[in-house]
Amino acid sequence: MKDRFRERYAAQADGLRTLGALVAIMWAVEIVNALDSYRLDNDGIVPRSVAHLDGIVFAPFLHASFGHLLSNTVPFVILGFAIALAGARRLLLVSLIVALVSGAGTWLTAPGGSVTVGASGVVFGYATYLISRGLFNRKIAELGLGLVVLVLFGGALLYDLIPHTGISWEAHLFGGIGGVLAAAGLARERPGKARATSLPAHTHARVRS
Repeated sequence: MKDRFRERYAAQADGLRTLGALVAIMWAVEIVNALDSYRLDNDGIVPRSVAHLDGIVFAPFLHASFGHLLSNTVPFVILGFAIALAGARRLLLVSLIVALVSGAGTWLTAPGGSVTVGASGVVFGYATYLISRGLFNRKIAELGLGLVVLVLFGGALLYDLIPHTGISWEAHLFGGIGGVLAAAGLARERPGKARATSLPAHTHARVRS
């Protein structure tokens, strides 16, 4: 029993440290970006540009301003905290799946002549992952947490799916889809344990070229 408790505590600590590292990277990048007159934002998601496919990876770490980053950081930390308690591996897998689905969907569907940056697609994915996780795992505690997330964030999620000038509803929509896919794909995996398979803000700013 004690060994199991220590193992669970260690996994949770690793998850929280990983969450802290992700947030630290976003803020460090923002400082560099600001000092460079936000030229790094040009490395965000450029729709249908094969030469800018790497923007799918870079976009969640790039933000249009410190205000934009702060508005994403708060829900990122709150929702990420709940996921991080399942361990670093779970947090990284969910983040990767959500970021790739959100980024690919935005790359395919966003209007031409735009560049999309920001972590709100990942935030959407975190929210829908937590909301839907209990449905796949069939655990009462996770269903309860999902209901809490739905009550607290449901209105904001729906509002941010409505097209607004300068806001990437595409990243929000596909990030949400990515969260459900992550919940379904990771449903049978024990938190903190390796598996035999490998898987790959508040507003989202769009800088027009």
